[in-house]
Amino acid sequence: MTDIIQVILADDHGFVRRGIREFLHESGSINVIAEAENGLQALEYVDYYHPDVAILDIQMPSPNGLDVARQLRKRYGENIGILILTAYNDPPYIRAALSAGANGYIMKSADADDLIAAVHDTYEGRRVVTASLLNRVASQPVPESSLRLTERELEVLQMAAQGLTNKAIGFKLSISDRTVQGHLASIYNKLEVTGRTEATLKALSLNLIQGATVE
Repeated sequence: MTDIIQVILADDHGFVRRGIREFLHESGSINVIAEAENGLQALEYVDYYHPDVAILDIQMPSPNGLDVARQLRKRYGENIGILILTAYNDPPYIRAALSAGANGYIMKSADADDLIAAVHDTYEGRRVVTASLLNRVASQPVPESSLRLTERELEVLQMAAQGLTNKAIGFKLSISDRTVQGHLASIYNKLEVTGRTEATLKALSLNLIQGATVE
């Protein structure tokens, strides 16, 4: 009899976790032993339960899925499978997930059978990325503009990613709120994003900043 794959599922949306759990349990070969609603819980549950596979959403609070993947790989090496399950199909996120140590990257829109297969492949240590996602990565190089953030913009972005308000950032850097807002506007333009959360995720994926809090 095939071993039952023990899984930790981490996503900050309860209805998403419920749907995924049902799909996996119906397979008869996968058991979700715990569900986490943020990155900190995911790390705690992995330490406690020692699952075979951790399924992580990218956009989780405290810390996000990319940081969780990095920490798990440092703690457990190849003794855990890491599968990123997300709504993001942007090449920077895919690159970042794989560089963070994830075995695979699959979309939340995938069929149940594809998700189940991805968990099995992750458990077996195989790389799980669909051909369409790999083609997107190959056809879209890292935008040069995102690598031209100034030193001050990187400082502002790092602080913003850590959850500081414009006023708090301005206080730490001895600049006005308006100047902080100007730096953020420039950052958003260069990264081709519209807000802090998206900017933080993209900056993390490009290794422009260190671990952050994404709400």
